[in-house]
Amino acid sequence: MNNTLVSVNPFNGKEIARYKIDTPTIIKHKLEQAHKAFEKWSKVSIRQRAAYLKALADYLQKHKHTLAETATLEMGKPYVQSVTEIEKSAKTLAYYAEHGPRFLEQETVATEASESYVTFQPLGTVLAIMPWNFPYWQVFRAMGPILMAGNAMMLKHASNVTGCALAMEKALTEAGLPEYLFQALLLPSSEMESVIAHRYIQAVTFTGSNSGGSKVAELAGKHLKKQVLELGGSDAYVILDDADLKQAVEVCVASRLNNTGQSCISAKRFVVGSKVIETFQTQMAELMQQKKYGDPMNASVQLGPLARHDLRDQLHKQVEESVRRGAKVLCGGFIPEEEGAFYPPTVLTGVKKGMPAYEEELFGPVAAIIEARDEADAIRIANDSIFGLGGAVFSRDVKKAEKIAAEELQAGSVFVNDFVRSDARLPFGGIKQSGYGRELGYYGLREFVNIKTISVR
Repeated sequence: MNNTLVSVNPFNGKEIARYKIDTPTIIKHKLEQAHKAFEKWSKVSIRQRAAYLKALADYLQKHKHTLAETATLEMGKPYVQSVTEIEKSAKTLAYYAEHGPRFLEQETVATEASESYVTFQPLGTVLAIMPWNFPYWQVFRAMGPILMAGNAMMLKHASNVTGCALAMEKALTEAGLPEYLFQALLLPSSEMESVIAHRYIQAVTFTGSNSGGSKVAELAGKHLKKQVLELGGSDAYVILDDADLKQAVEVCVASRLNNTGQSCISAKRFVVGSKVIETFQTQMAELMQQKKYGDPMNASVQLGPLARHDLRDQLHKQVEESVRRGAKVLCGGFIPEEEGAFYPPTVLTGVKKGMPAYEEELFGPVAAIIEARDEADAIRIANDSIFGLGGAVFSRDVKKAEKIAAEELQAGSVFVNDFVRSDARLPFGGIKQSGYGRELGYYGLREFVNIKTISVR
C-alpha cells in the first residue's frame, strides 16, 4: 500500500510534494486531542469565540498571496481567483464573528411552564470531508459556523490539495486559536470509515460528488452521525424569449468559466427559448472563444488547467459521447496539444435528453445549450434533472422571472438575471441528488448544534 499523498502541479505535471499518510496511532492521537480541544473550546464564551474568528479572518487577509499561490500550484486555479477565494473566506469568518453571537442567542417559547426556552449547544468534533476545487473556501465556509457554535473540526481534504490543508492548520495556529481545535487528517478516502465511526466524531459535513456523498451518508447513517451534504449540480439557466441577450450571454459565460468550469454551482445547462436560441448560441460561442487558457500564475490568463489529467479526459469523453448522440460543437471540444490538463471553452448545441451533456454534471468549461419550445417547456427541461443545487432565470420581465424562480424551479438557490454564487449571509445547499442540509447564514450555524429545550416548572 502506498503510504504517501502526492501533490502534482496540473499546469506542468511536476511533483510539488509528498506527504506521509497518518498511521492509525497518529489518527487516534489527533482525535483524542480534538476532543480535549473541544471540551475547552465549548466553555469559551461566545464573544471570545467571535474574537478568535476575527483574528483568523485578519490573518487570511494578511497572508492571502502566499495562501493563494499554494492553491494555484496544487489545483490549477487562476491565481487572481485564488486570491479572491481567500478574501471571500476571510469575509465569511468575519461575518460569523459579527453575527454568530446573535444567531446563538436562546429563544424563549411561551408554554404552561414558568419558563421555557431553546438553547443552542455545541455537539463535539465535526468531520469535514472536502474537495479540491475551492480548497480554502469550502473549508472556511464550514469552519466559520462549526467553530462559532463551539465545536472542534477535523478536515479530510482531497489528496491533491494537502498543501492547502496544512496551510490552513498553520493559519489557525499562527492566528492564535487554541491548539488542536482544527486538524488535518492525511488519509486517502478509502480509509475514512473508521474515522466517521469514531466516538469523538459527532457529525460529518461533506462537499463533493453525489456518488461520494452517497457513500459518506451510508457510513454516517450506519453510525448515526448527523450529516450535511453539498453534492454535484447541473444548474439550468433559463433564457426566456424576452431576455436581454447581451447581458444574459455575459453572465452565463462568466458563470460557466469561473474556476475553469470546476464549480458545483456554475451554469452548465442553458435552456433557451426557440425565438432567441440562434442569436444566443452564436454570441455565447463568440465570447467563449475569446477566453484564453494558460499558465494560471499569469494574471492575464482567464482559465487554468483542470485539476488533474484524468478529470480532463473524463470531461472530453462526455463531450465526445454527446456528439456521437447528435450534439454539435460550436467551439472547443478537443484536447489541446499544450502540456497541462487544459480543455478549451466549449459550446455544445442540439443537446437532448439521453446525452451526457443533458443528464450528467460537466465539471469543466463546457456549456450545453438545450432548446425550449416556450416558457413552460423551459421550466420542464430545467427541472428534468437528478440535481437541484442552483439555477437562474433571465427575462426583462423581472416579476415574471422572480415568480418562476420562487415557485417553479427545483433548486436550493435560484437567481434572477444573475449567476448563482454562495454568500455568507444566505443559506446554501441543494435538493434531490445535490444533497441536503444547509451551509452559511443563520441556517448554516444551526446545522451542528444541539437544539436543546429547557422547561422550568
